[in-house]
Order: sequence, then C-alpha cells, then structure tokens
Amino acid sequence: MQNDNWRHLGVAGELFRQGFLSTVRERVVRVRVVGERATLTIKGIAQQQSFTRAEFEYTIPLDDGNYLLEQLCETPLIEKRRYTIPIGALVWEIDEFFGDNQGLILAEVELQQEQQEIGSLPDWVGREITYDARYSNASLVHHPWGRWSPEERNL
Repeated sequence: MQNDNWRHLGVAGELFRQGFLSTVRERVVRVRVVGERATLTIKGIAQQQSFTRAEFEYTIPLDDGNYLLEQLCETPLIEKRRYTIPIGALVWEIDEFFGDNQGLILAEVELQQEQQEIGSLPDWVGREITYDARYSNASLVHHPWGRWSPEERNL
C-alpha cells in the first residue's frame, strides 16, 4: 500500500480466519470462517497466460469450519480484516493481516473480465504484485510476511 488514505473512507471491515488443507500448486483447498459463516473452497491451477482458474466454494457448518481450522489446517492460520471499498464501477478489497503476517496490507480489485480497464488507481494503491506468488495467502502460510527480510520486502 502506498499510504493509509483508504482508512479515511470510514469502511468497517470483516474479520477473516482461514487455513489450508492443501497448498500444492495444482490444487488449493481453503477453509474460511467469516463471522458466523464457514466455507470450503477448492481452487485449481491458473490456465496458461491467464488468471482464470476453476474454483468451487461450498458453505459448511460453522462448527466444522472451526474444527478444520483448529485441528487439520496448516499453520499458521491466515488472520485478516477485509475492507470492501466501491470506487466507480470497481470494488476494491483491502486485506489487513494479523498474526504471523502482521503489518502486511494488500489491495485487490476484482475485474469482470481479464482485459477490463481499471482507469486511474486510488492514491493509496502501491506497486503491482499480481504476478508475485509470495503474496498469495497459501504462500503466506509457509513463509509469513513477518519473517521476510527487508530485502525480500523490497523485491
């Protein structure tokens, strides 16, 4: 993030707790609890020359989600607060991480199609990290941002 100007927009965030049952490149299986809702998500590998990948998400009982997080998921868990900020026709999601990833703040915009024009970026958006796999939540389980060296953070 370039700066904290997004905080002045007065948007309340939601607390996310998530963990991974599988983080292999070909398939990622995530458990997520947000409020009183738990989901199980399975993601396939991204298609060549594309960000598009198969994704299946299922609501599961909250007790099951909490059990999976506490007993079966890889650690550390990903803990973050997500802020959703609509700007024009786009919706930005800002994730502020806690725990082993404390201090990391990422902004992401969901596009309707890969070649969609974004237009001018908000002043708080930092450098582009789309192609940097180190920032994926699955990667942050194995190498949390809190353990990155200053050199790694500046790549």
